[in-house]
Amino acid sequence: MNKLLEFGRKAMFYIRVLSGYEERRIRSYRLQLEQRLQSAQARKETIKKIPEQIILTEVRRMVEEMQNLNKSLEETEAAINKYFEPIDKEAEAIMNMQLEKDKARSEMMGAMYKQALFEKAEKQVAADLNKTKAEINQLNHDVSSATVHRSQIR
Repeated sequence: MNKLLEFGRKAMFYIRVLSGYEERRIRSYRLQLEQRLQSAQARKETIKKIPEQIILTEVRRMVEEMQNLNKSLEETEAAINKYFEPIDKEAEAIMNMQLEKDKARSEMMGAMYKQALFEKAEKQVAADLNKTKAEINQLNHDVSSATVHRSQIR
């Protein structure tokens, strides 16, 4: 009986091979294997791309965070500048007043220096004049005593 079953199986196989059924089944199986291989390859490529995509999404997220941080820093800087604007104006006004005071002080010092030089020159002229008067008086005295002495000698 086993031999009969074995013979029947072989006969069916020959019939299938001769009719092309087995060849179609083999081709179908090979095609199915190729499709499985392609899908496995595609999954492998997507798995390889996943770390790249994760990295790219992390980079994008970090760039967005940095842009938001820059934006908030600019807003904060603008708010600080706006807050200190009146103080800056007051400081500038105070500095201008101090510069004007320093300028007036230096002008006053210059005028006082000129006045001191003028007074010194006047004193020098007065001293020279007194010295000259003293010399003239001395000469006059010498001349008068010489004339007195001459007149006595005569």
